[in-house]
Amino acid sequence: MALIAIVSVFLIRTFLVQPFLVSGASMEPNFSDGDYLLVDEITYKFREPERGEVVVFKYPNNEATFFIKRVIGLPGERVVIEGGGVKVFNNENAGGLELKEYYLQSGLETSGKADVTLKEGEYFVLGDNRSASFDSRSWGILDIKEVIGLARVRLWPIGSLTTFAAPNY
Repeated sequence: MALIAIVSVFLIRTFLVQPFLVSGASMEPNFSDGDYLLVDEITYKFREPERGEVVVFKYPNNEATFFIKRVIGLPGERVVIEGGGVKVFNNENAGGLELKEYYLQSGLETSGKADVTLKEGEYFVLGDNRSASFDSRSWGILDIKEVIGLARVRLWPIGSLTTFAAPNY
């Protein structure tokens, strides 16, 4: 019986769900230092990440480090950051889609400038706490090969049980 339990936990943790401990303030106010999350590792085997989803991934410049960020730009899109806002251009919106990011703290602007066109399998990710986030503005694009999975559930702290879904823009 114990062997079945051990094998079951191993299979679930290896192929379906992985725990993740948030470290740092880059995703505040939505995710805080010490939050304990469950990361869905199977969804992206069947579909691509969507804008607004929060992903856990290996930092491209050091794969021993894991980051958590929000997907902003998708493959084939152009992401422009200027004047405190984020605009995304693709074939469907030639004039660009100005992102209304209600999940950010009120009055928070996106600092810096960027104008990036993403290729197949590339994503542009940002932290929700834009002034304290080390993200695609600093180190560049995220390749799909680095993505571990989708943040699905917050288990800790107690009383903060939350499930997450991508916002509508």
